[in-house]
Amino acid sequence: MLDANLTQQLKGYLANIREPIELVASLGDDAKSRELEELLSEIAALSDKVAMIRADDDARKPSFLIRRTGTDIGVRFAGLPMGHEFTSLVLALLQVGGHPSKAAQELIEQVKNLDGDYSFETYFSLSCQNCPDVVQALNLMAVLNPRIKHVSIDGGLFPAEVEARKVMAVPTVFLNGEPFASGRMELEQIVAKIDSGAEKRTAAKIAGKDPFEVLVVGGGPAGAAAAIYSARKGIRTGIAAERFGGQVLDTMSIENFISVSHTEGPKLAAHLEQHVKDYDVDIMNHQRAAKLIPAKQEGGLHEVVLESGASLKARTVILSTGARWRTMGVPGEEEYRNKGVTYCPHCDGPLFKGKRVAVIGGGNSGVEAAIDLAGLVAHVTLIEYDSQLRADAVLQRKLGSLPNVKVITSALTTQVDGDGEKLTSLTYKDRNHGTEHQVELEGIFVQIGLVPNTEWLRDSIALSPRGEIEIDARGETSQKGVFAAGDCTTVPYKQIVIAMGAGSTAALSAFDYMIRLPDELSEAA
Repeated sequence: MLDANLTQQLKGYLANIREPIELVASLGDDAKSRELEELLSEIAALSDKVAMIRADDDARKPSFLIRRTGTDIGVRFAGLPMGHEFTSLVLALLQVGGHPSKAAQELIEQVKNLDGDYSFETYFSLSCQNCPDVVQALNLMAVLNPRIKHVSIDGGLFPAEVEARKVMAVPTVFLNGEPFASGRMELEQIVAKIDSGAEKRTAAKIAGKDPFEVLVVGGGPAGAAAAIYSARKGIRTGIAAERFGGQVLDTMSIENFISVSHTEGPKLAAHLEQHVKDYDVDIMNHQRAAKLIPAKQEGGLHEVVLESGASLKARTVILSTGARWRTMGVPGEEEYRNKGVTYCPHCDGPLFKGKRVAVIGGGNSGVEAAIDLAGLVAHVTLIEYDSQLRADAVLQRKLGSLPNVKVITSALTTQVDGDGEKLTSLTYKDRNHGTEHQVELEGIFVQIGLVPNTEWLRDSIALSPRGEIEIDARGETSQKGVFAAGDCTTVPYKQIVIAMGAGSTAALSAFDYMIRLPDELSEAA
């Protein structure tokens, strides 16, 4: 199962285990069970503190429990945690084995003090880049608090269970048998969701902060670059982000980031966050901005009100809130979101194995999605509004070679239908003849571009007709002392490398703005 390089790396990690652990396997007669048995045997052979036991005591097969010997501390995987989940496996081995977590001590104590019995189940897919964050967070919680249990389930290996529980997107989490959450979540968010007082405590802590000289709103590539460039100037810098990394976290493969031939979105996001942490930056993660109140006079303090009710003040503000997937905006789309309507083919594609799906959008993202899905599903219908596909020629040629893909152009999706529990069909209008057609299917993957996250700014600064923040060459907005960068602005070409440059420009411009303020203005509140 493991190649020589991976085996050597894993052996090095396992040297950090402090307490002996057991790999308790539940296996069947299928091929995946044999693969799991081989994997667990190889792991056990790498450390004298790891033992493999076959118990066959769990209903899900193949599955295994990682348990600290002589205790009930442990986590369970149902399936083979390879692909994106291999890191989750390694961390689980270390943490169950007593290796300390790098999570903040305050957060660790919060988990330990949670009162109640919590049994979590997380459905993941091996191709999902968002799932490991959820799996690793819940695993850590189970290690820290004996009243918390967690099992991670590969949805692709347990299709009947997925169907019965109506899991149509990953990660999906159940708590004590009931739906708890769907989508990427970090440890802080999960804890806050079950600790009712956490949000109020965090809001109070934020509200007590002194004003910043530069406050960055948004933690994607533009925001990270802006924070780094500001902090390097030695000025008081804060960054408030709904999720650090932004939409990069949803990007499977990055091959055009100059000097790095290939990387993955979550990996780049982690590097961005670590780079920001190398400087004296006050990071306020999982904070969504709700309102901008510009300073009453030049050089005064701008105020950013957060959804939690807390507010932050700063001499200058850099807006880098990025963009999100554009929705179709048709009846039924919201009702069947995560019940067949999804926006991530890499994450959710394996859940639709052998089924009929549609991809909405004929640009590069849409055609790439259709190509990837064609290898998993029974049939793909690609629907494009324009009279022709807009994807690169090489992608179109690949798409045209696939026998289970049908392309429909000049088509406008008008409705999504279902049976109340799951998606069953979509309706589209032929733009050439005005006729309507219904396509029966089980999944829809929407890939029609981006919309800027700027609704909260409509009454504060000038926006373009597309909702983008209007900026000049220096990144300054219509409000003095307020700058913007990245995909939320009018800058053309929404690319990671461009966003980073724009964030750097905005930070340098903000610093230049402050040092040119008259003394009496820079000291004004």
